[in-house]
Amino acid sequence: MEARDRVVGWLGPAAVALLALGLRVWHLGRPNLLVFDETYYAKDAYSLLQHGYVQDFVSDANEKIVDGVLTGLTNGQPAYIAHPDGGKWLIAVGEAIFGMNSFGWRISAAVVGALTVLVLARLVLRLTGSVWVGCLAGLLLCLDGLHFVMSRTALLDVFLTFWVVAGVACLVADRDAVRARLDAYVRWRPWQLAAGVCFGMAVGTKWSGLYVLAAFGVVVVGWEVLARRTHARTHAADRANDEGASPAPRFGWVRTTLATGLPAFGYLVLVALVVYLLTWTGFLLHQEAYAVRYGLGDPSWGSYVSSPTPGFLGGVLDAFRSLWHFHVMVFDFHTGSYLAGKTHPYASNPAGWLLLERPVAFDAQFKLPATACGAPEGSTCIREVTALGNPAVWWPAAVAVVAAVVAWVRTRDGRWAVPVVGVAAGWLPWFGSTDRPIFSFYAVLVVPFMIVALCLLVDEARRWADTAQRRYAVGLGVGLLVVAVVACFWYFLPIWTDRTIPYDAWLDRMWFRRWI
Repeated sequence: MEARDRVVGWLGPAAVALLALGLRVWHLGRPNLLVFDETYYAKDAYSLLQHGYVQDFVSDANEKIVDGVLTGLTNGQPAYIAHPDGGKWLIAVGEAIFGMNSFGWRISAAVVGALTVLVLARLVLRLTGSVWVGCLAGLLLCLDGLHFVMSRTALLDVFLTFWVVAGVACLVADRDAVRARLDAYVRWRPWQLAAGVCFGMAVGTKWSGLYVLAAFGVVVVGWEVLARRTHARTHAADRANDEGASPAPRFGWVRTTLATGLPAFGYLVLVALVVYLLTWTGFLLHQEAYAVRYGLGDPSWGSYVSSPTPGFLGGVLDAFRSLWHFHVMVFDFHTGSYLAGKTHPYASNPAGWLLLERPVAFDAQFKLPATACGAPEGSTCIREVTALGNPAVWWPAAVAVVAAVVAWVRTRDGRWAVPVVGVAAGWLPWFGSTDRPIFSFYAVLVVPFMIVALCLLVDEARRWADTAQRRYAVGLGVGLLVVAVVACFWYFLPIWTDRTIPYDAWLDRMWFRRWI
């Protein structure tokens, strides 16, 4: 790639990312309250800053925080946390810089959301070789409603999405680097190392990142094994036609898989494990408090709770024992009877997620006076933050995912594995959790990969367009897609940003009964 192309390849995605950041920061502090699960994660992050680990908050902590009262918020007891602290530490960065207010606990999500746009644009550029297709991918994510709302809310899913997309982008870069050096096994794999760090942070944000790590761990090994098989066959053919050719590289399925898979396991799984454990540093350094609260009276924790293990490493052993037992408790929380059978008005089946079947209202204020939005006398106004995707992005992208499956089967081109495996690993595991409340905003993890599928189809159309008429048709189709995405973004923006609007205007945006 020429120097000019490299510069444009960064300037274009960076410009789209800056647009995404500007849109996400605009009125970021609205509403000035803890919406939905911000009541957990924003407060957990603040406790990490203040105490180094998560403590329980007093019952009226939300009201105090909104009023700017930041004393007497916790009771000194370690909290029962349902997710690791990786994402919460990132939320804490914003709170440390801007304070414990609605802007402070959301700014990290906005920045990370914009960075996801940048990484996705660069990922698609690498997959397609086209700057404008990469920028298209970034723009679609920039203007998607679900990612937009999640980037303006202090929940964990936008951080999980960033680390997963970054990890996959690193693996694609590693794939390209390996294909340029197939004559030997390269042991130093910096892109795989970086991917291991990213996946470790993903799992350290939410355990669901583990599915993506496992799936793409298999994919990256498959990419390299198949590339080496093709390379060996090519050299064998060259050698048969030219006696002066270099000796054909040896290939064997078992040998090549082991030579490829074992280093990948170290770079991805072991590195991710180390990073994951680092996200539990607050727990490990304060394990005594957790052991006393949750371990006393529970024989499964062992006698070390009341009688610490002696010796130089005794405290370390006890800390990791406590961490293990706490993991067992959290696993039981997510999979056991505590959540089974419970209901929630915004819970939904994952079968409808990719079609935007049931969005989630993070905040809704109904029956506001007509004067609040300039509505006619006798009518009412409403403010709402709804985690709803942009239909002009999601519906074409859902079709593109199906097309990507067909294209992968027919062409066996490894590029198609990125969207297909990304969607499958981020979406399909949730079908095993339908006995408890789960929510459509979890699908923010898969929308970047749906966009990859759509943009790979656009790239195929771009390559097909070898005449003026075809180029016009492709340009017109892409142009209409962008216009539709921008129009939908503008239309739904009020219900994504808590803007006060007339009730009738809100109802016009509720296209289906399930959206209410």
